[in-house]
Amino acid sequence: MRPRHLALPRLWLMTDERQGVALWNALNRLPRGAGVVVRHYSLPRAERLALARRIGRRGLFVAFAGSDRDARRAGTRAAYGPGQALHPVHNLRELAHAHRAEAALVFVSPVFPTRSHPGARTLGPLRFAALARRSRLPVIALGGMTAGRFRRLVPLGAQGWAAIDGLSTGATARVRLAARAT
Repeated sequence: MRPRHLALPRLWLMTDERQGVALWNALNRLPRGAGVVVRHYSLPRAERLALARRIGRRGLFVAFAGSDRDARRAGTRAAYGPGQALHPVHNLRELAHAHRAEAALVFVSPVFPTRSHPGARTLGPLRFAALARRSRLPVIALGGMTAGRFRRLVPLGAQGWAAIDGLSTGATARVRLAARAT
């Protein structure tokens, strides 16, 4: 099956070492069929693979940020890179690359300031909209995202959203709201 034919989620949780126990709380609150990109780059490879397998048993769409070979070992899909379904996009050059690679969707980021990339230049709503308008692929907004910010970006081309803190911290009610917002 080619990546563009995958049924992909509109709500994504990006894993991060900072989450600690909050990761499991966030996973418990995610709606069935939501997506998870397993990153945890500082973990040794075997532990990352085990983490991806464990998350994969929860009825979620799991993508592994690593090689295609490692993703297959984890029983997941590879998240990023040539020939993969999911592509990070920060500018027009990267969007063109995602189109050539026949990606299934793009994570356009960082839309807003984020703790995972402190001080990074953000796109803001206007530059996000410019990239989204040019995309032939579904656009997932990433970077400082919350359910409220996603609702503001829908008219600008966001078809889904992804977060670390926006889905890992706060009350269960906020995650339920996030699920309804997709």
